[in-house]
Amino acid sequence: MMLPLALLALGGLAAAVGPRLLARAEWPDREPVLALWVWQCVVAAVLLCCALAMALSAAATWGAVRGHVFAPAPSGVVEAYALQGYGPWAGAMAAVLACGGAWTAAMLTREVRTARAQRKRQRRELLVRSPRLPGEVEAGDRLVVLEGERPGAWWMPGAAPRLVITTAALRRLNRRQLDAVLAHEQGHQRARHDWLLYCSSALAKGFPQVPVFAGFRDEMHRLVELAADDVASRRFGRLTIALALVQLNEDRGVFGPCPTPHAEVPRRVDRLLAAPSRLTPARRLRLTAAAAFVPVVPLLVTLVPALGVLR
Repeated sequence: MMLPLALLALGGLAAAVGPRLLARAEWPDREPVLALWVWQCVVAAVLLCCALAMALSAAATWGAVRGHVFAPAPSGVVEAYALQGYGPWAGAMAAVLACGGAWTAAMLTREVRTARAQRKRQRRELLVRSPRLPGEVEAGDRLVVLEGERPGAWWMPGAAPRLVITTAALRRLNRRQLDAVLAHEQGHQRARHDWLLYCSSALAKGFPQVPVFAGFRDEMHRLVELAADDVASRRFGRLTIALALVQLNEDRGVFGPCPTPHAEVPRRVDRLLAAPSRLTPARRLRLTAAAAFVPVVPLLVTLVPALGVLR
C-alpha cells in the first residue's frame, strides 16, 4: 500500500510546490508559451500520480485488473509490488480515484458541449445580425463585419472559424492594426487554445476545492492572451497590437481606476509597450526539459520495484 500512498503524496507535492514556484518566477510573462508548457506538465504530473495510484490499488483488489496492468510483465515483477499486502483499503482508494477520473471526464464533456452550444447560438445570432441576401450562398469568408456602435472583435472557433468585427472597430483601427488583431486571433486558433481553456475549466469546476486546478484555469486564460499577443507583435510590432487593444477597449472603462472584467487588458498593453527581453535559448531549453521531466517522476517511482527485479 506504500506505493499508491507515495504517488498520492508526490501528486500533492507537485500541486503545492509547482504553482508557488511559478508565481514567484519572473519569467512567465516574458515567455508565456513556456509558462503554458510548465503549467501543463505540473497538472499532468498531478493527474498521472492519481491515475497510477488508482491502477495499482485496483490491481491489488481485482485479479482481472491485475491481469491487464501486469500482462506483459514476468511473474517476478508482480511479486515485487507485493500487491497482497495492500489491505482492504486498496479497493476503496481505487473506487474513489476512479470516480474522480469519471467526474473529470464528465466535466470536460460538459465544457465541450457547452462551448459548442454557445457557438451555435452565436452563429444563429450572427445570421440574424448579418443575414444573407436572397440567392446568396455561404462563401466561407473568414471575416464577418457587423453593424455596431461599440468596437469589438472576436474569434468564433469551429469547423468554419471566423473573425467577427464591428463597424465601430473598423472605423477606429487602421489596416495594420486590423491585421494585427486577425493575427492575434489566428494565434489562438493555431495553438488550439480553446482546448486548453476547456480542460482547465473542467478541472477547476469539477474540483473547486483543489487550488492547483483553480490556478491552472486562471493562468491559462491569462497566458493564452499573452501568447497570442506575442504572435501578433512578431508580425506587426508591439506598438501596433498595443494600440489596437487600446482602441478596442477604451470605451469599456478598463483603463480607469475601478476593476472591470477586462482588468488584464491594461497589463497586456503595459507589457507590450515595455517590451521585456526574452530568456536566452539555453535557459528556455533547460526550463522546457525540467518541466518535461516532472510527469516522468511518477512513472519512475512506479517502476522502481520492477526495475529492481529486472536489472
